[in-house]
Amino acid sequence: EVQLVESGGGLVQAGGSLRISCVASGFSFDDYAIGWFRQAPGKEREGISCIKNSAGMIYYTGSVKGRFTISSDNAKSTVILQMNNLKPEDTAIYFCAAARECSYVLEDYTYWGQGTQVTVSS
Repeated sequence: EVQLVESGGGLVQAGGSLRISCVASGFSFDDYAIGWFRQAPGKEREGISCIKNSAGMIYYTGSVKGRFTISSDNAKSTVILQMNNLKPEDTAIYFCAAARECSYVLEDYTYWGQGTQVTVSS
């Protein structure tokens, strides 16, 4: 059974940090890219970062570049998103997803996690 399980969300004050994780199972982790997406209330889901460790590819969208860091531990089939200097506008449900290549197109992703809530207070 394919699973992507996010954890580590929570409530933090503006300027604070959170580290969220995505643990994958049931598919060949090394062959896939893992993307992080987020969806704020009333807004569309947006891609914010992606990593494909086997290809040495890492991407960030402009709104998080310089504040968020994505990393991958292939031995543990885990992708980490370290989020620093958080802002209230970062409040959203954060999802990880797996695709053959890095992309910010939702339809490119085959597998999705259930999401973890991140709330940043001002």
